[in-house]
Amino acid sequence: MDETRLFEKLARIEALFSGATTPGERDAAAAARQRILERLHTAERSDPPVEFRFSLADEWARRLFLALLRRYELKPYRYPGQRRTTVMVKVPKGFVHETLWPEYEQLSATLQSHLDEITNRVIAQVIHQDVSEASEVQEPKVLGAGGKRRD
Repeated sequence: MDETRLFEKLARIEALFSGATTPGERDAAAAARQRILERLHTAERSDPPVEFRFSLADEWARRLFLALLRRYELKPYRYPGQRRTTVMVKVPKGFVHETLWPEYEQLSATLQSHLDEITNRVIAQVIHQDVSEASEVQEPKVLGAGGKRRD
């Protein structure tokens, strides 16, 4: 997947979570963002923001999540002593479960797939053509003291 297709796919994911209903809306990332912001502000009136703690697996996931929070004008933070992979934010619970986290998961999967493609292509071209996983083999049986098998 080239970068242009990646950007288009990411924009379509955002349009999906904005509740876009027409093809024109789906293609307009700015309109999608505005719809999500409006949904967030509406949710804040009926569902007061609460503090959430997110633990993200790696640097890439954290960067994506921070960018998504900031896109929706949310202010991520962490407390002293928390790991860098921890992100805190105050946000309405419904918005997290209905929009923020599902959108993050789809964006993350799309971006991860793209990064995997690039990584495999570079490794195959520069290091070695075989980018498959290691084979799984049975562990050898080990004899312990007294000739008994140790499992």
